[in-house]
Amino acid sequence: MTPAARAQAAIELLDQIVVAARQGGAAADTLIARYFKTRRYAGAKDRRAVRELVYRAIRRAGECPVSGRAAMLGVAAEDPDVAAAFDGSAHGPPAIGKAERPAMAGIAPAWLAERLARGLDAAGMAALLGRAPLDLRVNRMRARREEVLPQVPGATPTPLSPDGLRLPEGTHVDTLDVWAQGLVEVQDEGSQLVTRAARAMPGMTIVDLCAGAGGKTLALAAAMDGAGRLIACDADRGRLSRLAPRAQRAGADHIETRLLDAGREQEALADLAGLADVVLVDAPCSGTGTWRRNPEARWRLSVDRLARVAALQARLLDLGAELVRPGGHLVHIVCSLLDEEGADQVDAFLARHPGWRADTDPIREGRARGPGKRLTPAEDGTDGFFVARLERAC
Repeated sequence: MTPAARAQAAIELLDQIVVAARQGGAAADTLIARYFKTRRYAGAKDRRAVRELVYRAIRRAGECPVSGRAAMLGVAAEDPDVAAAFDGSAHGPPAIGKAERPAMAGIAPAWLAERLARGLDAAGMAALLGRAPLDLRVNRMRARREEVLPQVPGATPTPLSPDGLRLPEGTHVDTLDVWAQGLVEVQDEGSQLVTRAARAMPGMTIVDLCAGAGGKTLALAAAMDGAGRLIACDADRGRLSRLAPRAQRAGADHIETRLLDAGREQEALADLAGLADVVLVDAPCSGTGTWRRNPEARWRLSVDRLARVAALQARLLDLGAELVRPGGHLVHIVCSLLDEEGADQVDAFLARHPGWRADTDPIREGRARGPGKRLTPAEDGTDGFFVARLERAC
């Protein structure tokens, strides 16, 4: 593909991504994979170049652009080589018109940038759109980090998590022997750290209330060393179904799963009321802490959607609290850096539940934010997280 053809391919993909962001469609990675599946003529070098252009345009545009061309014009305005690709050739984009306006550069939509700025400085906000590393968690049920490290070319220990490995960009994890043997799982270092707030131990009864595909569930299973009761719950059948093969590969055969009926979760969990040592609520959230991986997610968020997820988080925390035994703990985790989902959410929970208190140091890492701790890309090199550990009175 010529540089012009690559630019046109990026524009076509950006058009699809813009529509998907507005209509709640597939993620950018999914759309890119689909696009090249039907274009076998594009070689690996072409695919990498187009993907790079697409993500440059996404990261640059804070507001959702009017079109893929507007998004790419923004890149062209700052890069003469990209501007030269608008040459009007047969497979390239038409020449840039004098009246055309590129998408405006920015961190996020104005309303969202204003809310993030309450807790982040300029450098902290800019880091939200950097490149995320590829991290693994070593499965302690089967190996230790020092045993796995020599088996993974180019891997280095992560700086904060004792079980983390950082891989070179572009590593295909599912081709590694250590992955096939269940010795490692893909998990961002920040996710590993906040899961440790559960302080899972063998013999405990732990409920992962929003397990999804089970990343944190498997980390809990490893900390429990296969002993105790671990119940993974979710209302999304598709996501929860992905846990079983992962658990089998990891040797975590003690995990129970429960598919919940949204809005009727209390009925399905009635037998666990007051029995859990720990309930982990890794609640659905805005995902502002994961923009390094999904930068188009900021185009999907709205004031109304943020209000809906915050209300859902509050309901899930109340539900989880009913399952915790006296003296047990409720762990609230969000991959968000908005106080509405973090510190403010926990403050509101404590106001509703006077018999609870917040642990002032749920994890060693990060910095205090209200009744919990926060990790950020700028200060910790991880995805952005808020975590709080709440104790029920005896």
